[in-house]
Amino acid sequence: MSQPKSVAEMVAEVAARAKAQAVERTKASQTELFNDDPGQSAPQPSTKLLPDRYPTRDFFTCDLFDYALKDDGASMEAPIFTLATKPDTTEWHWSSKDGNRSITVTPSVKGRASQFDKDVLIFVVSQMTEGLNSKRIDAKNRTVRFSVHDYLVSTNKPTGGKEYERLEAALERLAGTRIKTDIKTGGQRVKEGFGIIERWKIIEKSPTDERMVAIEVTLSEWLYNSVQAHEVLTISRDYFRLRKPLERRLYELARKHMGNQTKFLIGLDLLREKCGSKATLFEFRRMIRDIVKGDGLPDYKMHLNDENDQVGFFSKRFVGKSSIFKEEL
Repeated sequence: MSQPKSVAEMVAEVAARAKAQAVERTKASQTELFNDDPGQSAPQPSTKLLPDRYPTRDFFTCDLFDYALKDDGASMEAPIFTLATKPDTTEWHWSSKDGNRSITVTPSVKGRASQFDKDVLIFVVSQMTEGLNSKRIDAKNRTVRFSVHDYLVSTNKPTGGKEYERLEAALERLAGTRIKTDIKTGGQRVKEGFGIIERWKIIEKSPTDERMVAIEVTLSEWLYNSVQAHEVLTISRDYFRLRKPLERRLYELARKHMGNQTKFLIGLDLLREKCGSKATLFEFRRMIRDIVKGDGLPDYKMHLNDENDQVGFFSKRFVGKSSIFKEEL
């Protein structure tokens, strides 16, 4: 007769089963993302996605937690956010080819707001949009209050103490980055200077330490007008699993320009300009080639035509074989 298992042994078995299930969920997620044909094995991408830290979402105090993630059309239009992962203190100027739209971005001493800092805006814009869709009166307010833990889970970040510090640094860069623009939002052409967010405030702190528990963020009128006019687009939750700032920017551009189309074609040099990349054309071509090979963008496949330096974005819903890319380009 076998001896009864100890509590420690039973706990170890439960932990082992949970770990095995997590591995299987990760494999299944990668197969679905990188493979259009379920009958084929998933290729190994050169650029792997971040792990999906919360495959089964928990619900907390925020009553708008189950929203569809939204990105505002105004900040998708121009490369406001730096692709650099280190402090970028250089001023950035961008203007459209027709000369009708321009943006000058001036960073603070802490650096220009980064593509990763934009996660805060996407979270706030998503909550505000959900409130508008639900006809909530408080959604007309430019200030949004949310719990930090809610934000970290929604944007697929760890919930350790370091993330609280990174969030505070992101808020400082967002408030310190100044924009001068004449891009039209909400039917109004705004030509003035302002911060990406007007202000932020910690409204609650943990009783055991100094970590933020809840904060308030007030959007600039420019971004607020964009949200109120419903100039927003739904984005994939896997956006937050993209490791590289350039990958995130490419996804945004594909999402904005494709709409319900099956493809979007653009010259490599113009794409570099729209991304706000400071790389040389040679280096940018190499980075695009690596991202094409990795095939990690949610919803879209990319192809680079080396003969004419043209980049194609194709909807994964309609394109199943890479040979179609070459025929289209």
